[in-house]
Amino acid sequence: MSSRPAMTDNLREKIIAQPDVILEDRDLMRALIAANDRAKGGNIVDLRGIAMERLEARLARLEDTHRSVIAAAYENLAGTNQVHRAILRMLDPVEFEQFLRDLGGEVADILRVDSVRLVLESAQDGDEPAVQRLDDVLGIAGPGFVNDYLAQGQRGGARQVTLRQLAEGDARIYGPAAQHIRSEACLLLDFGPGRLPGMLAMGAEDPHQFSPQQGTDLLAFFAGVFERAMRRWLS
Repeated sequence: MSSRPAMTDNLREKIIAQPDVILEDRDLMRALIAANDRAKGGNIVDLRGIAMERLEARLARLEDTHRSVIAAAYENLAGTNQVHRAILRMLDPVEFEQFLRDLGGEVADILRVDSVRLVLESAQDGDEPAVQRLDDVLGIAGPGFVNDYLAQGQRGGARQVTLRQLAEGDARIYGPAAQHIRSEACLLLDFGPGRLPGMLAMGAEDPHQFSPQQGTDLLAFFAGVFERAMRRWLS
């Protein structure tokens, strides 16, 4: 007599009634294939079994890719909504000073960055009272500063959006918070003919928040909207 337990009539009837349940269960199918291989013996090469293993591995890779694509799509959608919300908030103020203060406040919170700084190039110093009042978000630099800061010794002109990781932020940009900044997004700003350029710097304590491998389309769009808003204020 066999020592293996016999299949009950109830279980057999369930399998016959719903065979798809077994076919859709990957672990169960793998166990059945392994049992079939053992029954054939070790000297028989089952080409069909090998083909199924390869198909199963390919299916697993496709499923991983599918999940990655879906995750990237959700992340991109979330990023788009985040930038749109930040732009709407940025356009709310009707006074220039409040417009700038919101950059370091609610706009920074929406974008989930730890610091937002606007750097404007000027041939004059930044000792004006209005500039001093906005020292936490606004900085004045000499002509050529923005391009030098963005390029940092690299060949070619500065890109509109520069993403990089840092050992420490630049105190000229972030002030006392510079020692905590580990990555940044720098947006080159063009205020129109006859005006010196500017830069919007977003600093994060997370070293992985901004890196050169990331896409820049959303930040380029944000920079374009910010440029146009600034041109109206400057005029």
